[in-house]
Amino acid sequence: MKIEIKNLTKKIKGNTVLENVNHTFESGRVYGLHGRNGSGKTMLLRSICGLILPTEGSVVIDGKVVGKDIEFPESVGIIIEHMSMVDDMTGFDNLKALAKINNSVSDDDIRMCLADVGLDPEDKRKVKKYSLGMKQKLNIAQAVMEKPKLLLLDEPTNGLDKESIAKFYDILKRLKADGTLIIIASHITEDLDALCDEIIEVEEGKLV
Repeated sequence: MKIEIKNLTKKIKGNTVLENVNHTFESGRVYGLHGRNGSGKTMLLRSICGLILPTEGSVVIDGKVVGKDIEFPESVGIIIEHMSMVDDMTGFDNLKALAKINNSVSDDDIRMCLADVGLDPEDKRKVKKYSLGMKQKLNIAQAVMEKPKLLLLDEPTNGLDKESIAKFYDILKRLKADGTLIIIASHITEDLDALCDEIIEVEEGKLV
């Protein structure tokens, strides 16, 4: 997979949140977007996955323009701000409901994925009873369970303890070895240093 960001500018209510962004991302590499909250990292992830469309410029994935030729990347896993699961369902049932969309993941695959992130596949608690860390582990599980070609992660270690972060790192290293293109937005330098082949500074909507 190859993603080309071409002269991308996004304005919202007269404010420029991304300004003339240009960059190329390729499979089998991990990229870090580093910057303070409000710097434009999340908006860039939203643009890549088609959740927002540019005011000017384009996002091109394998020659196809997002929002024109395709609505969103064909194989993508996402953790982005304000994500939520169904509170009155278990973690397993949440993932099973999502898996039905593409029918590409078995129940055993879901159980293995939950165990990989450090959750008990047989836990009958509803998600509303989960701690912040458990909810984040479930978010990670939903993002990676279909082994996507593209993985977009916004502050993925929020709420995780050291042991859980280590498990998360192992998952990403396996996906990278399988050729997944991974982009991580974070203000935590240690996460990016540990994982990324390239770190891109984002400041006031620009790559610097």
